[in-house]
Amino acid sequence: MTQMPLEEGASIALPSIPPLGVDDLPSFLCDKGLYPYFLGLVLNQFSNFLEANWLFCNTFNELENEVVNWMTSQQWPVKTIGPAIPSIYLDKRLEDDKEYGVHLFKPDVDACMKWLDTKETDSVVYTSFGSLASLGEEQMDELTRGLKNSNCYFLWVVRETEQKKLPPNFLQETSEKGLVVSWCPQLEVLAHKAVGCFMTHCGWNSTLEALSLGVPMVAMPIWTDQPTNAKFIADVWKVGLRIKLDERGIATKEEIELCIKEVIEGERGKEMKMNSVRWKELAKEAVDEGGSSDKNIEEFVAKLVQS
Repeated sequence: MTQMPLEEGASIALPSIPPLGVDDLPSFLCDKGLYPYFLGLVLNQFSNFLEANWLFCNTFNELENEVVNWMTSQQWPVKTIGPAIPSIYLDKRLEDDKEYGVHLFKPDVDACMKWLDTKETDSVVYTSFGSLASLGEEQMDELTRGLKNSNCYFLWVVRETEQKKLPPNFLQETSEKGLVVSWCPQLEVLAHKAVGCFMTHCGWNSTLEALSLGVPMVAMPIWTDQPTNAKFIADVWKVGLRIKLDERGIATKEEIELCIKEVIEGERGKEMKMNSVRWKELAKEAVDEGGSSDKNIEEFVAKLVQS
């Protein structure tokens, strides 16, 4: 693969998607020497896709209609089968389908849910950067100050390996406003009425879960596909704000505070909430009986039975 020489302010035009700036591209494309393992993994994943009979995508037609239509027009056997999240959160056709069945870390379910039960509707900022991302100490300091200065309630997932980066006395100083846990049941949290905003690294699973549960987002992408997901969250699906980084590549406390307040309390936040609810309904329709994803799965099963 040849390195793409991209100047600041340049953009790339691809079929069916809006122009992508340098900051919107997957990180391993901007600097292929930075994440060689992930670049190799992705290239290998798609090395034989033209030979496949089926290409299943964890998305739904309505969410990425133009992209899906263009790929189909190239005679690629693309089939959307998502959102692939437990049925209880969408169509509810499978009563026992309540969780993925696996957790990378042990979630503190009782502490999270009991705390959320004491909060008003749409008043909490749920903050999580997934299972892999690691923030630098400077960025962690700005994030703690931004959350604190927003004066909003916050539920923040800080993995045990990351908690040493929290400033001294932060937990004590924010005990009336915040709850910090090492892991949580994310689907249950996002589905709770108290959660009004999801501050996220924009991993695809987290993005799809927020869209499926109608929660607007503050996008703070870190690496891999996350910048592209953030672009769609803010500019295409219009369900969130993307945090602007300063010249050091840092999300400042002022920017974090501003974005949180706008999504939770601002006029644009109301529009984002309405858009989020609309995507939630479309996600439910896609997996429900007769929906676009449901039909694709039924078609696949019928082909298997015939063969």
